[in-house]
Amino acid sequence: MPVSFAGWRWLAALGVLCLPAWAWALPTPHEVRSSFQSSETYILSREGEVLQRLRTNSQVRRGAWVALSEVSPALRLALLVSEDQRFYAHSGVDWRAVSAAAWGNLWNSKTRGASTITMQLAGLLDEDWRASASGRSMGQKLGQALAATQLERRWRKDQILEAYLNLLPFKGELVGIDALSRTLFGKAAHGLDEMESAIAAALVRGPNASAAVVAQRACAVWQDLQPHAAPPKGAPNAASYAAPQAGCTTVQWRTEQALRARLWPATEGDAAHWAQRVWAGYDHAHAIPQQGIATTLSAPVQRAAQESLQRHLRELQGRNVQDGAAVVLDNRSGEVLAWVGSSGTLSQASEVDGVLAWRQPGSTLKPFLYAQALDERRLTAASLLEDSAAEIATPSGLYIPQNYDRRFKGWVSVRMALAASLNVPAVRTLVMVTPDAFFNELRQLGLPLRENAGYYGYSLALGSAEVPLLHLTNAYRALANGGQFAPVAPAVLGAAQRAKPVQVLSPQAAFVVGDILSDAQARASTFGLDSVLATRFWTAVKTGTSKDMRDNWALGWSQRYTVGVWVGNASGEAMHSVSGSSGAAPIWADIMAALHARLPSRAPPAPPGLRQQAVQFVAAAGAAALEPGRKEWFLEGTQQPVFAIESESAIARDSSNSGMKVSEKTKNQAQAAIKNVLPVVHAQIAQPVSGTILALDPDIPPQHQRLQLQARPMGAGSAGWQPQGLRWQLVTRQPHGETVRQELGRGSPVAWLPWPGRHRLELWDAAGQLQDSVELEVRGAGARQPQQVAPSPASSARSR
Repeated sequence: MPVSFAGWRWLAALGVLCLPAWAWALPTPHEVRSSFQSSETYILSREGEVLQRLRTNSQVRRGAWVALSEVSPALRLALLVSEDQRFYAHSGVDWRAVSAAAWGNLWNSKTRGASTITMQLAGLLDEDWRASASGRSMGQKLGQALAATQLERRWRKDQILEAYLNLLPFKGELVGIDALSRTLFGKAAHGLDEMESAIAAALVRGPNASAAVVAQRACAVWQDLQPHAAPPKGAPNAASYAAPQAGCTTVQWRTEQALRARLWPATEGDAAHWAQRVWAGYDHAHAIPQQGIATTLSAPVQRAAQESLQRHLRELQGRNVQDGAAVVLDNRSGEVLAWVGSSGTLSQASEVDGVLAWRQPGSTLKPFLYAQALDERRLTAASLLEDSAAEIATPSGLYIPQNYDRRFKGWVSVRMALAASLNVPAVRTLVMVTPDAFFNELRQLGLPLRENAGYYGYSLALGSAEVPLLHLTNAYRALANGGQFAPVAPAVLGAAQRAKPVQVLSPQAAFVVGDILSDAQARASTFGLDSVLATRFWTAVKTGTSKDMRDNWALGWSQRYTVGVWVGNASGEAMHSVSGSSGAAPIWADIMAALHARLPSRAPPAPPGLRQQAVQFVAAAGAAALEPGRKEWFLEGTQQPVFAIESESAIARDSSNSGMKVSEKTKNQAQAAIKNVLPVVHAQIAQPVSGTILALDPDIPPQHQRLQLQARPMGAGSAGWQPQGLRWQLVTRQPHGETVRQELGRGSPVAWLPWPGRHRLELWDAAGQLQDSVELEVRGAGARQPQQVAPSPASSARSR
């Protein structure tokens, strides 16, 4: 005999005495919503805008929590029609449905089922009430019913329905109405129509049912939603519904389409590569805020950089260029304000992050080279370098650098050489500085060079080493900050304390380099006066192009920002007639213009330790002036009024300057300066060259294996150079880590008896200034312990 309706109420009253503690300690709606964790993480800008949605849970797909007011009315009605028609009338348990189910079970007839939406929610909140593979036991059913009764007493109906829609598992990995509507229908839950709502409601009863079964159920629900279908009891606007009518062909077709659809991508937004970096570096020990992770990126700056990159790459169509990247850093804080990793749909490799990709930087390393030469007082901004054909001996053969235009300019000042991006003078400067010293400086500036200095050799001056755009841009930020290097700030806004800056270059050298890179007149011979690099506000910028036009660069800074741009192909293919000034430079200028649309940028003040002085450039008698006279910046103690070439065979300026004749008075001043003002001449180690490897022969007497150490003068005014004041010192690192320094002799040449080991040979002048150094290795047996000597003046500060 079936249990009567009154009998069920008696059992429920008796079960209250055995009600588990869970039912008396139900979670509140606020607690349920707070514990809800979406599978999607939202990456936010510093302004609070959503930059990128990123799926971060691969086990389940949940969207955002959807308020009941944001759910389509058609979906709410379809759910009630399908699952709980007396939802607004019962108090958690539909006793009428329970009696009908019991009667159906007795006579083996099929019924709708007695589980209400409130009972199902109780099962979603506590797995003890969920059905197993064999169904629910009588105890589980009773506990679920009692828990539903408690839910109805403590929650409102709209809170129950809202939680149910957000916690309900649908098809496969999809949980909640937001994930279902976006994945199957490509829209938010408020946009579902009646037919889509019917399909969603049909999936509640059989999430993994076949398309045919789901379509059949959905058709029945959809018919109940038609204008004269009877509404659920207690539902609003009940008088507006009537009996069902319509066919199911369309419902079946749309069901098949929806179940095959995957319209919700794993990620979408304007900062895909930035979102991956943020997530990879996020401290997962902390809970992810429901509103998303706030980052340093600025949404307006990101959009401006992205739009400029894509627009200019479209203009370069037909020149075999598809990819690009851009990054914007705040000079003071080091925070990333824009991170555009690719050109998006224009690229065939949009997943590759161009900001972190390793590419050859071309001429963009030259500012650091000249800054180091200025710091070491090997050169000044007015020093003359010869831009002519050069053959430089290296351990692997002759290195023959070429300029970009395959032409030579003759004698040029450092200002002209850097601003016009001449290659040969840069290589000559690296010969003075040495690849080892330059390599060490680049590492201190945060460039993660993957090989050693010997691997790159003198080609390091022209950017043969591969570096990422992010690190190179941050190195330029060090120039903007007066030579102080600090790592890029953490991606998450308000993260851990930033590292203390390190002074890598002197403020004076950084200022002079910035002044050169902001000088439109100095770069006019290569880029012209109307170049896109000439902004209406103060900026310093350098372009670069790698071998075979595989990479274009433009990097520079203003008073507040540092911007880096790369253009090329992720595949490494060469571009067609695209240089730094036509590829990356217009994008750089666009981004800078957007940053300073309402913000001024003024030239930085000169730091202490600099002096500005008028200079003249004089060539051989009767020749054209090398460069027009000007005021030039000098590090204190390196200034001089005249720079001259005494040799009759000196290379004159090109024909564009042939009209600049030097007056007799200026020539006389030059001759006096050569004799009286320029006696301080820098010296360079001529032999041995850096990287030399010597092998001692045990069959040859030691006195016959001496190595001649030779020095030579550098720069103009070297006629009266006297090498007697030079001193040679050898620095050897012992196996236990101690550094031993020994003086080898004075003047040039000096005969030295080598002993095995790795050494650094240093050349010092009489004033205690380091002039040059080279690295060498001696191989053989019978090493003797060198005697340590007192360090020479300033050696502790200059030891590398």
